[in-house]
Amino acid sequence: MAKQLTLACGSYDRTAALADGRVRAEGIDLTVLTLPVEEIFFRTAKYREFPVSEMSLSSYLLTLDRDAPFVALPVFPSRSFRHNGVYVRTDGPISSAADLVGATVGIPEYQVTAAVWIRGILADLHGVPVRSVAYRTGGLYGARRVEKLSIDPPGIDLKPVEKDATLGELLIDGTLDAIYSPRVPPEFAAGDPRIRRLWIDSKAAEVEYFEATGIFPMMHTVVIRRDVYEADRWIARSLMKAFEAAKRVAEAQLGETAALSSMLPWSYQEAQQTRALMGQEFWTYGLDENRVALETLLRYSADQGLASGVRDVSELFAPETASAFVI
Repeated sequence: MAKQLTLACGSYDRTAALADGRVRAEGIDLTVLTLPVEEIFFRTAKYREFPVSEMSLSSYLLTLDRDAPFVALPVFPSRSFRHNGVYVRTDGPISSAADLVGATVGIPEYQVTAAVWIRGILADLHGVPVRSVAYRTGGLYGARRVEKLSIDPPGIDLKPVEKDATLGELLIDGTLDAIYSPRVPPEFAAGDPRIRRLWIDSKAAEVEYFEATGIFPMMHTVVIRRDVYEADRWIARSLMKAFEAAKRVAEAQLGETAALSSMLPWSYQEAQQTRALMGQEFWTYGLDENRVALETLLRYSADQGLASGVRDVSELFAPETASAFVI
């Protein structure tokens, strides 16, 4: 009899074949709950509701310093460049990254992975030390968002916003100088001319970053609740293989022109250009393939007062996923 498991995951092309049954995990009858990632992360971090779930990679690193309730797979269902996630007022004091020194910046949560990457990139490449900025947490679509995991990073000026308002509203009224956010603020999405991206041509900045570092930042991983993993450790390898197979289905569709897999009319050309820049296998799973990016994120987490120290990447994932048999 197949093992019954539930996976909570966002809706992605690289996991669609798992969700609709085209790919099956060996020995597992998998029920996929497709939910907004913020809901998944909250329910996973607070209540550990799901046997298997997508999880913020930064949040997962924090749990390793606590009671380590999860075991991760080197699967990264969400990756994104993050220069596009820095927003400023059009007529405000921030015209370049260097101007962020001494600024007050709004963030959904200090420990969200996107913010960890943004702060690290700004410190490494743009002369903005993490502790040179004051951080104020709040919601983008509703007021008073709070950290899902308790944190107290030393030497960081970190407080919730004082007003009952969204981050976008506080940026417009001058309370904030900038926003670091994985999601697009609704005011910007609606075309409010008072908000702009710091890097107006954010794609060009992200291409330059990739060419300089070779890093395609990962945002999320997949975790198994530790009690579930310890009961049947074979499920780690089975799930890993299934995620890989589902990703290959999506990869095969990227350059298709007979029937477009997305509504973007030139998606085939974007796929061709992306592969020319980043290589045929630009969205990889596995530890060795992602070692540099993972080591960078581990360093950022420690530098920013989140992780207690810099771990070795070999400590992050289920050991069953680190090697494979050869015939």
